[in-house]
Amino acid sequence: MRSPRAALRRTAAETFGWTELHPEQLEAMEHVTRGRDVLAVLPTGSGKSAIYQVPAQLRAGPTVVVSPLIALQHDQREGLLDRADAAAVAVNSVQGAAENRAAWEAVDAGTAEYLFLAPEQLANEEVVERVRAAGPALFVVDEAHCVSEWGHDFRPDYLRLGGVVERLGHPPVVALTATASAPVRADIVERLGLREHREVVASFDRPELHLAAYGFADADMRRAEVEERVVELAATGAGLLYCATRKDTTAYAEALAARGVGAAAYHAGLSRTARERVHERFLDGGLAVVVATSAFGMGIDKPDVRFVLHAAAPASLDAYYQEIGRTGRDGEPAVVELHHHPRDFNLQRFLTARRPKPDALHAVLSALADGRARTPAEIGTETGLSPARRTTALNLLEQAGAVATDDEGRCAATGEPTGEAAVDEAVAIAERRREMVRSRIEMIRGYAGSTDCRRRILLGYFGEQRTGHCDRCDSCEAGTSQAVGRDAAAMGGQEEVRHPRWGEGVVLSAEHDRVTVLFAEHGYKTLALDAVRERDLLQPSE
Repeated sequence: MRSPRAALRRTAAETFGWTELHPEQLEAMEHVTRGRDVLAVLPTGSGKSAIYQVPAQLRAGPTVVVSPLIALQHDQREGLLDRADAAAVAVNSVQGAAENRAAWEAVDAGTAEYLFLAPEQLANEEVVERVRAAGPALFVVDEAHCVSEWGHDFRPDYLRLGGVVERLGHPPVVALTATASAPVRADIVERLGLREHREVVASFDRPELHLAAYGFADADMRRAEVEERVVELAATGAGLLYCATRKDTTAYAEALAARGVGAAAYHAGLSRTARERVHERFLDGGLAVVVATSAFGMGIDKPDVRFVLHAAAPASLDAYYQEIGRTGRDGEPAVVELHHHPRDFNLQRFLTARRPKPDALHAVLSALADGRARTPAEIGTETGLSPARRTTALNLLEQAGAVATDDEGRCAATGEPTGEAAVDEAVAIAERRREMVRSRIEMIRGYAGSTDCRRRILLGYFGEQRTGHCDRCDSCEAGTSQAVGRDAAAMGGQEEVRHPRWGEGVVLSAEHDRVTVLFAEHGYKTLALDAVRERDLLQPSE
């Protein structure tokens, strides 16, 4: 087969007005056009959506795009309508019945080129059947890290997408994300059931971002410094201030407005209309600063954001990388600062302390005790569990081997393990997930308190080894960062190892005095290199 690159470039230019494509974009597009499954990991702002948008124009049938946020669906759909005049429709719980009905009519008639759905929609058998009947050309999983237990933004409904792909006849799958280390990528491939896939992974480095972190023992001093810094930076351009709580977003926004900065709060407690208004004003230049919780995130496409400040530490370096990726997307210098307090990490540990309810697990097992297969919706009706609790319970029991899902999306008990043994195993799986989450909190704590090169730490977390100084972070400028020696550097590079206590793991990166390993059962661990060498703690996996 001749290379489709000429057709891809022509379609990108004529349909979307894109006269240049990045090498990673073009490589991924070519694989998609050839009908291969593709996992693409590209930084925020690198044009991941183009990877499916352009090939979709060259393939017959609608492209199904699974996206976790309705706001993100809206932005991508509007972009298609503006740039390509494409027939892009969405079906979701926010739209009215008439709008959803019109969208399905376009799909049924074959006039819809793109169909945007939330993963929760695909838990509905009617929706899956309707999509199958349309004969999708591509199945796109946006923010694909949500499918991985090791990803920072795990969504239980994403776990069922692999079965949906098979029930649709396994059209070519395009999995897209900005943040996925090697273990997360492997988990995505397994969960989605990608076949003979190709991976396109760009560097995680964003050299235009200047990285810094500042610790505070006094919360009031931090608040005053953050406010002062935002006022100063707002004079240089638009920016984002991330806060841990809704209350803080309001307090900071009011304080900044009182000092003449055009600022507004954004959080999940606001009405949809209010959130959309803040979003639109920011994109149009009517606001200089959005003060937000993590709810303001995916799909923010404003190239000239000049700074991202955090008034509290986020839950992980994954989340931090995504949030800081919203600045400097035009390639121009941008400021990134983390202002942290010891209490931040205690708050994050509290927020991740929820455990699965054994009664929900028992309820699902009881509903399936007669041996008859049921849809998730039927199980929800019988048990009275909310969709979120039902989905979590089913996923845990499926991972425990107690429940299996057939090709029609119906769930049935497997017969082994059963009863209390099945519940205990599901709870153990959930506890391992909690340990992973806690280990990520420790990694962001380490980044915040380090005096070493911040860029090297951040890249190393994603498995990208860097040995020298970056000269674009506060540590390098202060002269406190140390170069990585040859022996330490040799330990990096995704090597699979075994630890006598923590079992199988993957070496992500090495510093001059420590090595970071992601263990499958226990999460991220940072080990002292001297101890590793002296006690021979990391053996190559067989």
